[in-house]
Amino acid sequence: MYIQLNSQVICYEKTGQGKPVILIHGNNEDHHIFDALAETMSKYHTVYAMDTRGHGESATPKEYHYTDMANDVINLIKALNIEKPALIGFSDGGIIALLVAIKASRLLSSIVCCGANLNPAGIHHRDLREIKKEYKKTNDPITRMMLVEPDIDPSELNRITVPAMIIAGEKDCIKEKETKRIAENISNSKMLILEGENHSSYIEGTDALYRYIATFLV
Repeated sequence: MYIQLNSQVICYEKTGQGKPVILIHGNNEDHHIFDALAETMSKYHTVYAMDTRGHGESATPKEYHYTDMANDVINLIKALNIEKPALIGFSDGGIIALLVAIKASRLLSSIVCCGANLNPAGIHHRDLREIKKEYKKTNDPITRMMLVEPDIDPSELNRITVPAMIIAGEKDCIKEKETKRIAENISNSKMLILEGENHSSYIEGTDALYRYIATFLV
C-alpha cells in the first residue's frame, strides 16, 4: 500500500489484528527484512511494516536526513489514525524510533530500539572504516547519512516518556557503551545485550526478536 504524506510517498504493508506496532528497517534495506517477524507478530498485533523514504518502494527524496524520516513516521501515524503504536526500529530504524519518541512520545505506547547510535562515533572504528570505504566506492547518499548523522544529544533522550527497550548484539557494530548511554538517558528503559548476536543476526530473516520483546509489548 502507498500513502502520500505531504510531499513524500511512503510504501507500507499492513497485516494482522491487535495492538498496533510499526516496524522500521535499517540503512539500504526495506520492510522485507522483517517478513518472518511480521508473520509471527501479526498473530497478536496489527503490524505496519514501512519502507523509509528512498528505500524499497517509497519515493526517493532529494536529500536524506533521519529527522525527515522520523517526521514521515509521525505523519504516517496521524494519517492512518494508528492508536498508540509501539515502534520497533532496527539500526537506522532504531535512530528513527528515538527521534520520533523525542518529538512525539504522546503518539506512542513504547519503543524497541535495536542497534542504534546517537552519532557516528557510536559505531566501532573498524565498521565505520568499512562504511567510509563503501561510500567512497558508491557515492551513495544513503550511506553518507551514516557518516554525518545522527547528532542526538543524550539530554534529548530525557524527553522520551514512553517505556523503551534498548537492544544490541554482543558482537554489534555499535559500541556497547553507546547502547548503555542511550538506555541510561531514558527514564523508563530496559537494556538487553543479546549473547552471541551481531548487528543483524537476530533481525534479518528471523522472528527471534519477538521472544525478547513479546512481554514488553503487552
